[in-house]
Amino acid sequence: MSFWQTKTLDELSKDEWESLCDGCALCCMVKLEDEDSGEVHHTAMVCNYLDLDTCRCTDYARRHTNVPDCVVLTPERAREFTWLPKSCAYRSMAEGRGLPDWHPLLGGNPHDVDVSVMGKVVHEETVHPDDQEEMIVKWVEV
Repeated sequence: MSFWQTKTLDELSKDEWESLCDGCALCCMVKLEDEDSGEVHHTAMVCNYLDLDTCRCTDYARRHTNVPDCVVLTPERAREFTWLPKSCAYRSMAEGRGLPDWHPLLGGNPHDVDVSVMGKVVHEETVHPDDQEEMIVKWVEV
């Protein structure tokens, strides 16, 4: 059996944890929170450090220095962050659903099944702050 079938999120090594990332970059999307309702909305904007062709961070090791509000995902947060997409491997594991069949650890690719931001987003720096609300999207399933 593979580690994701025998361990909880809390039991994973650093390398095992990192390998759960499927490379969809949905967590790199800029999210806007409704001040009245607290509802979180995903936008078609992503962090400026995201490579739009590969859906990978261009400076992953220093991402939290470069972007102070870049989310640190932990097992506890994977269980708490309701804005994580249902397709997210961390959320899926936290909810006991296992990995989807398209996950890279199972030989799949999120870009092949349209479960990524590839071709759907722009860098946040290209959008004027007054236009950010217009960038809210509904295609992320949470």
